[in-house]
Order: sequence, then structure tokens, then C-alpha cells
Amino acid sequence: MVASIDRVQVLGFRARAQQLDRADGTVGDTAVLDIGVQDTGPDGGRWALHVRGLDGAALSDRDLAALWTVRGAPHLYRREDLSQVAAAVAPFSDADAGKRIYDAAKPLKAAGISNLAALDAVAAAMRSVVTAPLVKGEVSARVAALMDAPYLRHCRPCDATHLYEMPFRLAAVRAGLELRAGTSPPVLQRIAGFRPAGQVSERFDLIRAYLRLLGPATPKHVADYLDAPVKDVKARWPADAIEVSVGGETRWVLSTDADRFDAPRPQLVRLLGPFDLFLQAKDRPLLVDDPARAKVLWPVLGRPGAVVVDGEVTGTWRPRQSGGKLTVQVQLWSAVPGRIRAAIAEQAERLAAHRQLRLVKADFVD
Repeated sequence: MVASIDRVQVLGFRARAQQLDRADGTVGDTAVLDIGVQDTGPDGGRWALHVRGLDGAALSDRDLAALWTVRGAPHLYRREDLSQVAAAVAPFSDADAGKRIYDAAKPLKAAGISNLAALDAVAAAMRSVVTAPLVKGEVSARVAALMDAPYLRHCRPCDATHLYEMPFRLAAVRAGLELRAGTSPPVLQRIAGFRPAGQVSERFDLIRAYLRLLGPATPKHVADYLDAPVKDVKARWPADAIEVSVGGETRWVLSTDADRFDAPRPQLVRLLGPFDLFLQAKDRPLLVDDPARAKVLWPVLGRPGAVVVDGEVTGTWRPRQSGGKLTVQVQLWSAVPGRIRAAIAEQAERLAAHRQLRLVKADFVD
């Protein structure tokens, strides 16, 4: 018989799996670092680690490294895992590579160049150029000078010829390049002693990691997260994934997690950054079932952070910084007890300390 799981159980499972309910931990035992922690914006990767019990601001380059990986976004990983990560984030097939590089695939196809061969060519050029730390714009200009027409596009805003953006980003890890911490625009540099692993262990397999941290899920959910074809994901679907029913929809979860949905609802209050993994699940209606609220949480531009209480998104927040001061504007979607407001204000204090600012107030907009 297929187990039936409701949304509250799903969200509780994810919050626990992602360790949002813990007070402290280590880099080694932080589960989200297996799949990568998106590092976009001032409240990105290190804040995501902070709300999972690490002092993100105190972590050094010896602990973490930033790579352009899933969807071309910067993600943080354990430095000791980079060889496994490089193998895990590689496209599954040439068709997968073509989907991930978007419009860059069309001129390559017309020129008879396979997508994987193109990524390797760009990677070789990037590695030849980045012999010392180099800012992204300079890397792009030097690599463009080495590449043939199918790899290049004309950029109208700056009236110049550039490499297509996604092949450039996705080739960086193939070239053994990381992003230097704290640089904007990003500085690329070689990863010391880099060599991709020959095969990916289960811990870093991205399909398994998605099921482990964002399950139960379907192949389409995982494919959408990776920007990969559903066909490629299905071909690599874990043999030990078992069916469950969520709201009448058939989904899958790893068999080792099948008995972890009846645990008590996690007790937590967190201010999650706009690109926190908890918000990256590709079943948004399960996370936020009101379309109007979903539109506020995931606008096309300028995402807010999410207020999460006991596994439920209960509102949004935005930082307002002026000099060395920070105000956190909080918009709750429904009335909450005073103790929850106090806990939100405490989280705002933690955010200010993380940013090395002084909190003016948590400004609740009712």
C-alpha cells in the first residue's frame, strides 16, 4: 500500500532534513552543503548556514569554496568535497548540456559542435587564461578572443561581443575554477590540486540529494531544479526510491526516509534568505498555496526573504540598511502570538550581528 503524506508532514520533513531546527553544527555534518548552498545576495550562503547552526561569517576559505554550478548560480560547498561536486554537477548527457546552456545551444548545433564538446572547449580556454586570480569581465574578454563565432554573441546594451553567459559559467568548474570569496564582480581563481572524481558517491548525487532534502518529489521536480531534461533524470532515478502519495499525487522518497514523516512538527522560527534551499523546491503550491502570496514571495525581480514558523512560510521580510544600521521590515500573512513576534525580532538581531550591523528594529507591517 502506498503511504499517504500530507503537506504539513512534507514541510516538517524538509525542515528537519535541512536542519533548520538545530541550534549548532559543523561544516562536516551540515546536510545542505551536499547539494550546494546558493550564495546569491547579502543574505545568501553564509546566512543559510548561520540559520542552520553555524557561524557563517566566521567560516574561512579553508572550509568553503564557491562555484558556479546548478542553474549557473554561485553555490557554497565544503572545500574537501570539490572533486565530488565537480563530477556531480556535470550534465548527464549532451542533450542535458544543451538544455542547461539555453540559447547558446542553437549556434553550436548549426556549426556541428556538440554541447559537451563546447563546454570542454570553453573550459580549456578559461583555464589557459586564469593562471592567477582574475576578475570575471577580464576572463570573459580574454576567452572570447580565443573562441570562434559559434561561441559568441553580440551584446546590444554594451555593443560588444561576448561569450554566451551559461556556457561560461558552467565551464568554470570543468576548468577547475572557483569564485574568490567576497568579490563583486566575482574574481575567478584556480582550485588548488583540483581533479574531478571518476564517479559520484551517493552522498553527492544530486537526484538523491534532492529527494533527501526536498522530497517527496517527482522526476520533473528534480529536472526543473537542475534545468535538466526529465528523460535524463528518469534514467538515473534511484532504485531505492519508493512511491508515496502527497495530496493524491504520486511522488517518491528514498526508502531510508520513508519512516521519517511521522516525527513531531519541528518548533522553529527562522528568517530565510530569498534563495534558501527550503524555498527552492519545485512544488511551490505545496509550500505556499495562495497564488497572491506566492507572487509576493517569488516575484520576477527583487525577492524578499521568508519568515518560516514551524515549517510553514508565514510571511516575508526585507532588510533596510543605512550606514551601520539595519531595519528588518516584516510582513506577516496572519496574526501570530506575541512569543512568535519576539522570536522573529530575535532572528532579526542575529541577522544584524551576522552582517556586523546594529539592529534598529524589526518593523512589523500589519
